Amino acid sequence: MTRHQPEPEPQRQPEPDTGRDPAAPAGRAAPAPDPAELPGGAAVEAEGIGLKGPRGWVFREVTVEAAPGSVVALTGASGTGRTCLLLALTGRMKLTEGEARVGGLRLRKQAAAIRRTAALAHVPGVDDLEPSLTVGEHLRERVLLQRRYGTAPLAALKAALRSPRQRRADARRVHDEALAAAGLDLATLPKGPRTAVRDLERLERLRLCVALALIGRPRLIAVDDVDLKLSAPLREEAWALLASVAASGMTVLAVCGEAPAGLPGDVPLVVVVTDRATGARTAEDAPAEPAPKADNTDETEKETADALAETGRA
Repeated sequence: MTRHQPEPEPQRQPEPDTGRDPAAPAGRAAPAPDPAELPGGAAVEAEGIGLKGPRGWVFREVTVEAAPGSVVALTGASGTGRTCLLLALTGRMKLTEGEARVGGLRLRKQAAAIRRTAALAHVPGVDDLEPSLTVGEHLRERVLLQRRYGTAPLAALKAALRSPRQRRADARRVHDEALAAAGLDLATLPKGPRTAVRDLERLERLRLCVALALIGRPRLIAVDDVDLKLSAPLREEAWALLASVAASGMTVLAVCGEAPAGLPGDVPLVVVVTDRATGARTAEDAPAEPAPKADNTDETEKETADALAETGRA
């Protein structure tokens, strides 16, 4: 009796490589990169966003569209929600309505990831400097905090495997790059790096805040009250500083009393004018004549403060 042998199965041809990560398990595609870890600036896209506090709307119907490497000037009268809008776009306040994306991340559902990629450079009441500490102490503290809490797990593991000498060299390089980008020369300060923060001029303090934010290598930085109590020449220096930061590819959000007509180096400038009655609008929609000052400034400032307390800060 003859047994029939089973016919051999045809050999399968290997599937072409579609760009799968070699380190990934077979048959499983490489994970999509985290937008928060991508290099370069973060685009800001907002459509009809608003924030409501216990006393009413802080801001409403805000539309922003800014490409990476732009400076977004949030301007308007005091009490129209400029600072709250700044904090909301950096993931530190919860929106009441509308949707926004920062660097491809959805503001409502991925606020924590946005906070990892957006740094506050100067927001009084949120990230105030310690007046009694020196400039050098602030810089060393930020480098240590960044190494401990602001680094991705894999990068932190690689850094831990380096020698202490290499880690010190890396910290010094990040420190020097941030100071150079912020235009802060420690040699020009009264006591160099031992100068106390309370002895700094306002523009020098702004440069220090920008340098501290840049140590974390964010994709977006937020600055409040850029032109507050600055003379015209110093305002030009402050805007030139932010323009140089944006020219490197980073996106800058800046609250100001009056937006500049333009920025040096043809850096893109997006102006958003906040208005209590109609929410926020673009500069093209703003009236040619300034609106008369309302008598309820104290009331609107109280509403903004209540919104800060209600939503909380990250």
